[in-house]
Amino acid sequence: MLTIDNVYRASHALKNVIRKTDVIYAPKLNPGVDLYLKTENLQITGSFKVRGAYYKMTKLSDEEKARGVVACSAGNHAQGVALAAQKNGIKSVICLPDGAPISKVEATKSYGAEVCLVEGVYDDAYAHALRLRDEKGYTFIHPFNDEDVIAGQGTIALELVDQIPDVDAVIVPIGGGGLISGIAYTIKTVNPKVKVYGVQASGAPSMANSLKNGHLEELSSVSTIADGIAVKKPGDLTYDICSKYVDEIVTVTDDEISAAILALMEKHKLVTEGAGAVAVAAAMFNKVNIKGKKVACILSGGNIDVTILSRVIKRGLLMSGRSCQLTIELMDKPGQLKNVSCIIADLGGNVTSVHHERANEGSDVNGCYLRIILETRNFEHINEIKKALTDYGFKLI
Repeated sequence: MLTIDNVYRASHALKNVIRKTDVIYAPKLNPGVDLYLKTENLQITGSFKVRGAYYKMTKLSDEEKARGVVACSAGNHAQGVALAAQKNGIKSVICLPDGAPISKVEATKSYGAEVCLVEGVYDDAYAHALRLRDEKGYTFIHPFNDEDVIAGQGTIALELVDQIPDVDAVIVPIGGGGLISGIAYTIKTVNPKVKVYGVQASGAPSMANSLKNGHLEELSSVSTIADGIAVKKPGDLTYDICSKYVDEIVTVTDDEISAAILALMEKHKLVTEGAGAVAVAAAMFNKVNIKGKKVACILSGGNIDVTILSRVIKRGLLMSGRSCQLTIELMDKPGQLKNVSCIIADLGGNVTSVHHERANEGSDVNGCYLRIILETRNFEHINEIKKALTDYGFKLI
């Protein structure tokens, strides 16, 4: 059973294994909110997952340890299990879908795990892991639907109430629900007045839908840049705990997640993956009522795939008004481009890309289009530039 004693035992077991991650004050992310960041993205292996995985392994019998463990993950859970097994002298086999990023496969191997690449997606890897459990006698380490794993994740809440004793609310990412189950249960047991808000990606709202409709639901598909929380179906255990202890669950879009990743990098020099930034996205875009309150956001992980980082930054710049694309209809005569450039330069915009093309069929014979990409300060700056261009007589498409 999940008990507060179990969470305290987990805290003791993890004392010399994991980092007690720092809490960073971050008021600029949402003026009017006393905002703090719990930096589990700086945890060993780059995410909170090692907490639950390690504590689960300390509870195995000698016989189970001798047989070894198997897990299935597309990312952070794999690395958490691999490191926990290595530290406990246990053999670990991690099943990954064959499309998993090379960086995550190599990171998992670096912690001493035997990696088994399975053709297909996460569900195929999960099915293969269960087959190996039955064939070889391995113990399956579930990523979220396990009381010991949940107790391990709950140790974050014990650290948090020690670091911010008067916290009013905690905002937590939700995938399968293991992290928020541990945090919500622990926080509400220690101090029932603290609000616990969950956040899911709008492209993977499995727990949000399940709680809204009053029963466990499985999504037919998931689509989000926050791959760490792209879970089709939450656990029955985590569903029960969330329905009792979580105050509200909200969703954020991929654009909002991108803006949060960018803000964390620029303002606090912190790298987070999509799943790690959803709590901050919810705070930045006022998805929950936190004005005037002392609030902690859990940055659950920092293992972003660097190959998508540039795309995320580009979306984040657009979302926060730092980048803008304009299409201007011009008459094709000398001086037009110069006039556009002067207006933008005088207002402090920086042109980074220019594309000039003749107008198509049906347009003025002397017409042309100018597509430009600008670096701007914010949305007010964009509107100021647009107004100056139209006041001069240019037509924006």
